[in-house]
Amino acid sequence: MTEKSLGSRSSTAEVLSGVDLTGKKIIVTGANTGIGFEAARAFAAAGADVILACRNLEKSNEAVARITERHPDTHPQGLALDLASVSSIRQFCKQIPFETIDVLVCNAGLVPTQYQETEDGIELCVGVCHFGHFVLCELLLDKILKSNDARVVMVSSESHRSPAQLDFDRFPLSKDTFSSMKAYGQAKLCNVLFANELQRRYGEQGLSACSLHPGALITTEIGRYSGVLGLLVRLFSPFTKNPDQGAATTVYCAARAAAEEIQGNYFSHCRNVGSSKEANNTGVAKRLWALSETFCASHGVTNQAKGT
Repeated sequence: MTEKSLGSRSSTAEVLSGVDLTGKKIIVTGANTGIGFEAARAFAAAGADVILACRNLEKSNEAVARITERHPDTHPQGLALDLASVSSIRQFCKQIPFETIDVLVCNAGLVPTQYQETEDGIELCVGVCHFGHFVLCELLLDKILKSNDARVVMVSSESHRSPAQLDFDRFPLSKDTFSSMKAYGQAKLCNVLFANELQRRYGEQGLSACSLHPGALITTEIGRYSGVLGLLVRLFSPFTKNPDQGAATTVYCAARAAAEEIQGNYFSHCRNVGSSKEANNTGVAKRLWALSETFCASHGVTNQAKGT
């Protein structure tokens, strides 16, 4: 299947048709269910060495078993990773057996219905979706940059378009300012800003970073903290993508597209569609990066592969 024929209903198998990922080292966060699982499964089926990084190790191992049952010649590995805990992220990074990481897929996310905080005192949605992934990338960047085709793929959402601007006076949200959709919109905007700034800082060192929208209301556990969202997912599932179709754009960006095609771009339905004006604001991206680095520094997290 050619790139031009890929679209909203393409499967991961169609995306990876003719693609051999043997020897590639890939990490997928939130890979025990939904689009994260389907992406990890597709990578493994194409020959990659895949780590399923999941908050619950038991569920991660169950997902590994499902993959090996469907694809007996694969050898995926499950590791515990709680993106709401810097100490867990640090421990996860110490356990990674790879000397080089070719692709980091930052897929994990959630939509809390009530204000909650991470172990480190950050509003949970932004804490997991952005700050957790930022810490993870900081700790793994030296291994990522060793790859001759290094990629970081941020699974964002069309929700990044609201808020129209990232209000740093109310970021992250507090208990008094919290709303579920506002928190999710902030988090998904941060995903795009982070990918774009990664590209600007490390593109000359061989890194290709991008962000994407997997599809609307895909059958997944993203609404596990939200009864309303979970109901909407179930009601609209006959008219939307299934998880495998939802993972297709992730897989396309990580393993099918040419590196120069994805660099600093935003994708949907396996195509570059362009992100919001705010997501492309370099000043906002730099400010978010500085804030994120301050968070890292306050928890003793240092990046050994500093960009400019």
